[in-house]
Amino acid sequence: MKIFVYSASLRKESINLKLSKLIAKVAEANGAEVDFARMSDFDMPAFNMDDQQSSGIPAGAQALADRITNSDGMILTSPEYNWLPPATIKNAVDWLSRIQPVPLDKKSVLLSSASPSLVGGVRGLMSLRISFEALGTWVYPKMFTLAQAPGAFDDDGNIANEDLAKMLNAMVADYCSAAVALNNR
Repeated sequence: MKIFVYSASLRKESINLKLSKLIAKVAEANGAEVDFARMSDFDMPAFNMDDQQSSGIPAGAQALADRITNSDGMILTSPEYNWLPPATIKNAVDWLSRIQPVPLDKKSVLLSSASPSLVGGVRGLMSLRISFEALGTWVYPKMFTLAQAPGAFDDDGNIANEDLAKMLNAMVADYCSAAVALNNR
């Protein structure tokens, strides 16, 4: 099984990037071949239909679409800014919706977030959930949110709290086992 793990954060020292890297390790430990990326790997302008009509789909959006298409499932880690996901991931979803066939259709995704807040970014993930579902993506019912994330990791990049670490492991393992069956259903 091939799982595409990517972080919507652009920051080099992002807690969401740290969580994405941990999730990639957990997925690999559960038998997945991981394709890892960051949003900064997929440069694309703000969606504008005029740009699409004059220049087509930007290379970054097409590259993201190809990575999604070539995976059995996706695990996205996204920050939350003012109760919403960052504009970068929303913009990417908008560009992906313009590609035919829509690469998100008949795919699945596990959503996750790390945040300094007490709610772990769940509000931003709810908005992403709506966009993904509208495009035919099966969104894993549970979302992993890591609250007070700057202090949640140990020196090795693992989650220090044993119960949270077990929850993440169980969720990623369950999602990975379901992703193959859900791919292109």
